[in-house]
Amino acid sequence: MAASTTTAITQQAAPSAEAILRLFPDIDTSSAGLEGHDEEQIRLMDEVCIVLDNDDNPIGTASKKLCHLMTNIDKGLLHRAFSVFLFDDQNRLLLQQRASEKITFPDMWTNTCCSHPLSIPSETGSNLPDSIEGAKRAAQRKLDHELGIKKEEVPIEKFRFLTRIHYKAPSDGKWGEHEIDYILFIKANVGLHPNRNEVRDTKYVSAEELKELFKDPQLKFTPWFKLICESMLFEWWENLDSGLEKYTNEQEIRRLGAAPMTATYSVLVAEDKTPNLQLRHPGLWLSGYHGPGSDAL
Repeated sequence: MAASTTTAITQQAAPSAEAILRLFPDIDTSSAGLEGHDEEQIRLMDEVCIVLDNDDNPIGTASKKLCHLMTNIDKGLLHRAFSVFLFDDQNRLLLQQRASEKITFPDMWTNTCCSHPLSIPSETGSNLPDSIEGAKRAAQRKLDHELGIKKEEVPIEKFRFLTRIHYKAPSDGKWGEHEIDYILFIKANVGLHPNRNEVRDTKYVSAEELKELFKDPQLKFTPWFKLICESMLFEWWENLDSGLEKYTNEQEIRRLGAAPMTATYSVLVAEDKTPNLQLRHPGLWLSGYHGPGSDAL
């Protein structure tokens, strides 16, 4: 498997609401840049994601579009995500190939389901246990939406939270990802009814079969999936039936592949002295920051 092109993350002081707002003075909330894309995928870009500081504390919300524009990502806009790895009773991993209609990373192969908890009460959490539960509920919602897997087939209690990864990766010149991604494992035999607007193809693979797929230059894989595979996936997979407990409920965030924040970002954080704010900007809602580092702002 080719090495990832992303770079190691550098920790920075957590930003206040005002600091982030000043990073995005000209946020584009129009449909510009979406012309020619699939209408349903354009509609989904209005979904509201959870905006985070570097320590996974929610500090506001922004549309899916704003969170995935590289101009915003390169300034530090970070949001919450989840990645589901679903295994059948033969311990084969279910992969999906993203639909051609997808605006970001179209036609790429990836893990079972990758998406975002939304800024709704059932999927948002301000502490880790609540955030994990929110990610699991979001996973149920999206497994149904993308693959037709009903929540009864993937009950909340069967999901196992392993860790969080922080990474940054471009899709093309306009779109990309910058996420803290909750890694969820589940073992279940499920019925598949893929939504062809979301999923082009599916495939169950063993660990060895997946390694062979990575050798095929004709196949393209999402950057987060490659990062997870290059770090821990195969070790986790080996322990799926016995010993996985030692890898679950990790408290620290793994900084697997994200570019360092810009110098401008650091300067703005250092200049700001008013962390307890309620600020609003079209398409970006920021609540007062009270997380680690706020006393220094």
